[in-house]
Amino acid sequence: MADKDIRYLTPVAVDTAKSKYCRFKKHNIRYVDYKDPEFLKQFLNEQGKILPRRLTGTSLKYQRKVAKAVKRARHLAFLPYVTDLMK
Repeated sequence: MADKDIRYLTPVAVDTAKSKYCRFKKHNIRYVDYKDPEFLKQFLNEQGKILPRRLTGTSLKYQRKVAKAVKRARHLAFLPYVTDLMK
């Protein structure tokens, strides 16, 4: 009966979040193609900014390649520099 009276100020932490992984290592992707804007949009937010590693789970090596590919795609007008509601 005492267990029912226990109340927490914050919800009890339950590990329901998915674990982050590097999709490049998992699928054995070695080259990030800057000519594929649909793939690169997965690493951008709605404003067109590059998402950080802590959100995407990408390893440092591939995050650098993604950043370079996004910048090249922007330069060649495959991706916009700034936008409203990109996705």
